[in-house]
Amino acid sequence: MDIDVLGALSVRENGLSVTPTAPKPRQVLALLALQADQVVPVRTLIDELWGERPPRSARTTLQTYVLQLRELISTALRQDPENTGGRTAKDVLVTLPGGYLLNTSDGTSDVREFERLAGLGYRAMDADDFAGAARHLRDALGLWTGGALADVQTGAQLEIETRRLEETRLCALDQRIEADLRLGRHRELLGELTVLVSRHRTHENLHGQLMLALHRSGRRSEALDVYQRLRNALVRELGLEPSAGLRRMQRSILMSGPESVPVGAGAGSERLSRVG
Repeated sequence: MDIDVLGALSVRENGLSVTPTAPKPRQVLALLALQADQVVPVRTLIDELWGERPPRSARTTLQTYVLQLRELISTALRQDPENTGGRTAKDVLVTLPGGYLLNTSDGTSDVREFERLAGLGYRAMDADDFAGAARHLRDALGLWTGGALADVQTGAQLEIETRRLEETRLCALDQRIEADLRLGRHRELLGELTVLVSRHRTHENLHGQLMLALHRSGRRSEALDVYQRLRNALVRELGLEPSAGLRRMQRSILMSGPESVPVGAGAGSERLSRVG
């Protein structure tokens, strides 16, 4: 079974889609896919589908959705010439005490591949292999084709999961940009960073990276403007001043030439992480 959730939901068995079109069965499959090869409790699935006020028929209705998913899986399995062992839909979507498990049988998962590549990137950063870090993290981010589960109606459980995934995406992006900065790719990053800070108005790391890229490109006044806009947004929206690291970066830019501010001066030591 092959699973993609970093964008639109796509679950395939034998290369054939087993992704339903109806909203609630899609929610069930999405939650099972996100926790593939792990038991998802019935209570968790019911909470995802109906929140704090499930109907009396919740368990029966959930079983109906599971049957619908198994019908799609059965259709795919029947068309698999290599399924000589008689693998059934119940072997793929398994009923276990207290819940259900989606058995991928060593299939692919874009989340797992993202986490593998991002991990390689983080380890390369720790080893000061900035070219390797940028390459691995760029490959990891390339697996994203949109927001996580972009075409799935989300309840409480999926909302938590999608937020977690988006945070891991932003962390990988932050590290990839830092690696590129350390490789001297300041001018190449200006367009990307300008878009990112407009989306994340109070994210200090991204603003610090844009300030550095502008400063190293000889655009000191624009770098200082970025700081001021961030400060205004933080005070207005959160009642906070910029962190000490970012304030130091601003002072360094005010007092220095383009090459005087070290890469990571505003973000590296404190890992600024206020996200807007």
